[in-house]
Amino acid sequence: MDTFDPTRPLPGPPEPWASTDMPSRRGGPPYHMTEMIRAEPALARRLLRKLAVADGPAATLAATIRSTSGAGRPIVVVGCGTSEHGALATAEILRNACRDAGLPSMIGAGGAPVAVQAFEASPEIAQLGPGSLVIAISHEGATWATNRALAAARSSGATAALLTVTAASPGAALADIVVTTDELDQSWCHTVGYLSPILAAMSIGAHLAGLALDQDAAAGLLATGLDPASIEATEAMARSLADVDRLIVLGSGVDRIAARELTLKVEEGAHLPAAMRDLETMLHGHLAGVDAGTGLVLLLTERRHRDARRARALAVLRACGQIGVSVGAILAADVSEELDPALTAAGRVAVPDAPSLPAPVAALLATAAPLQLLTERLAVARGVDPDPIRRDDPRYLAAAGVAEVSEVAGAVAQTKSADAGD
Repeated sequence: MDTFDPTRPLPGPPEPWASTDMPSRRGGPPYHMTEMIRAEPALARRLLRKLAVADGPAATLAATIRSTSGAGRPIVVVGCGTSEHGALATAEILRNACRDAGLPSMIGAGGAPVAVQAFEASPEIAQLGPGSLVIAISHEGATWATNRALAAARSSGATAALLTVTAASPGAALADIVVTTDELDQSWCHTVGYLSPILAAMSIGAHLAGLALDQDAAAGLLATGLDPASIEATEAMARSLADVDRLIVLGSGVDRIAARELTLKVEEGAHLPAAMRDLETMLHGHLAGVDAGTGLVLLLTERRHRDARRARALAVLRACGQIGVSVGAILAADVSEELDPALTAAGRVAVPDAPSLPAPVAALLATAAPLQLLTERLAVARGVDPDPIRRDDPRYLAAAGVAEVSEVAGAVAQTKSADAGD
């Protein structure tokens, strides 16, 4: 009997703070991941309502972004894993909000937010200096590379901000501004952990641009991905792709972020080798590496520059048809209506747009539930429990490394020592 109520708030992190234990094992669906996906529409309403407060931390961070960007100083968004994709989404959403606010928004312009993987960013973050801003994304606030970047920001004199589940986390001890999302993902195959920073970035962007955020439209996009027709289409695609040797995921524009997240989810949740390709890149040599044992999922939902992207997507799909690749797709509804069904023989999911939301926000929300549900249904079809991301196998647990806690503790101790010497 299903007793999970998707409308109720999810548990918060342990008090006092502690890194989460491996999720409890279940013999089959519904997995913890299944429940987290179902919880997302109601979670979105709660979090967006909370972060809309005019004097809250989201508004404080928006004001800091405004002053930093207006001064042409660097704004760097960092994260690792799923949170790296949250960082990419955050930078995209904030650039769009900067444009609406009349602030620098073009990639490469001084003051325009950019996303960099946390480990790679740290050496340069250490040289940013006062007046700069580093925004870190970390669901639990314990990813050592991300906290290393926060510590580098603090040591350089830059402002450090963190989007995370609780202000009690190790990462929060390294940040000047903490925007909390409060509700903890109960699966290690993070879905809520991907969505939460996107929702937080939406709220920060709305404060920054001085625009009202259509909370009903946001929650509606997430709910549409879980309606019976969408679930049926996603399940059919999962069955078609479950036996491929590997999966290629394609995206362009902001859909590249969702494509990266689907690639990660499929590998950690369904244990299926996967790779992400930019839409245009796929036509420049990578076709030689696919065959009839390859599956492909195209994401094409963003409204900006859609005509050009659709033309190149058609070229990829036709080329894959010649080779015998099993092709599925997550498509904007109008694209799905126009696209020959034979080009996506493995199935497709059509998602709506929400014109009242900024283009990157609408695309990221519309694809969130389908990509997560596709992963979960692939896991079911392949007989895999997605929740422990294979760390229930001692070999994979050892491979993941067990030094994260000591690294985080070292970073916190280093920062406290530096603060004490100021």
